[in-house]
Amino acid sequence: MPLVVAIGPSSFAAKDTTPLQMLTDAGIEVKGNPFGRRLTEAEIIQHLEGVDGLIAGLEPLNRKVIASAAPRLKAIARVGIGVANVDFDAAAEFGVKVSSTPDGPIAAVAEMTVAALLNIARGVEPMNAALHRGEWKKIIGFGLIDTRVLLIGYGRIGRRTGELLRAFGAELLIHDPYVDPASLTHGEKAVSLDEGLAEAEVISLHAAGEDCILGADAFAKMKDGVVLLNSARGGLVDEAALVDALNSGKVAATWFDALWQEPYTGPLTQYDQALLTPHVGTYTRQCRGGM
Repeated sequence: MPLVVAIGPSSFAAKDTTPLQMLTDAGIEVKGNPFGRRLTEAEIIQHLEGVDGLIAGLEPLNRKVIASAAPRLKAIARVGIGVANVDFDAAAEFGVKVSSTPDGPIAAVAEMTVAALLNIARGVEPMNAALHRGEWKKIIGFGLIDTRVLLIGYGRIGRRTGELLRAFGAELLIHDPYVDPASLTHGEKAVSLDEGLAEAEVISLHAAGEDCILGADAFAKMKDGVVLLNSARGGLVDEAALVDALNSGKVAATWFDALWQEPYTGPLTQYDQALLTPHVGTYTRQCRGGM
């Protein structure tokens, strides 16, 4: 009986079929995602029937799901860096090995973050929209040189984002309790969260996990007119508090690629100040192939 591997991400091998060919060349039977989108709990349970391994995206892989696939399921290989959707205790209990591709998304997500910031800083999107309406509208934005950017989370992606921002002359403030300040050797400044919120003109989230970091109290400590970027997880920010901050002008503009519910239809869609992308930070040919 051949090994059977299910595919979770709808974008897996979408531009390059080499990963699928690697599986079939190894004699593995591939069970593709039948919905072309992220699977729900009920759908992933059905998808894992008779499966030895899962190439996983962000579908819910909780105890119920993992238990339903036991004892045949032996491996979950996450295409990406975040594994908060996986119940590791349940995986250990049922003998399922879990892996991820932490280096794969680094460049793509960092580039996307800086691209979004430049778009906001220079007003690219609204000027383009105006021209398409026949309006000759010029916007004076701001440059990144000498701009104070707070990076919340300074792991692989945070550090690469910092490297790109330094090339533009930005001043980096780093908040990450797991980073030794002595390791910051390129002019970065280690700060507490409160210090960083008070000083930063731009805040970019690169933290792991799902726990809320920026709630109403945090927004109150920010400078007026701050720019907020989130390529990590929607849950790191209190959505209602962000809406209040947009209404008050505390947050002048924001970019979210990772949202609270996906597909997202929430209140940020009503704000011109909100630049929204559908969780595509890793969507480059190089990144998808690498992962």
